[in-house]
Amino acid sequence: MKNYSITVNGNVYDVTVEEKGAGAAPAAAASVRAAAPAPAAAPAAAPAASAGAGSVQVTAGAAGKVVSIDSKVGDAKKKGDTIMVLEVMKMETPVVAPQDGTVASIDTAVGNRVEAGELLATLN
Repeated sequence: MKNYSITVNGNVYDVTVEEKGAGAAPAAAASVRAAAPAPAAAPAAAPAASAGAGSVQVTAGAAGKVVSIDSKVGDAKKKGDTIMVLEVMKMETPVVAPQDGTVASIDTAVGNRVEAGELLATLN
């Protein structure tokens, strides 16, 4: 039996794996319990003076790198419109507006590395 701690989306899981036979692949045992979520990383300093100016926060769904910003402050966005694009696990992932609104702030820059849950932009 081997014990592992695995972090998925900020949640830590303790997993016990039992090895069957000499060359067989490990099989997961029924013992899996969720531990307390990992503490969130401190947000990076925002480049814009209007950081967090809007009432609707747009956050990163996963850790990644900002590859493009497709909006600027003052742009009107509909729910689902792309605000920026992150590279997450070598795939380009759009960050979209969660609701209709106007971009109030862009709180990151192209090339920045971001953590899951980090503030990327705000809408009014």
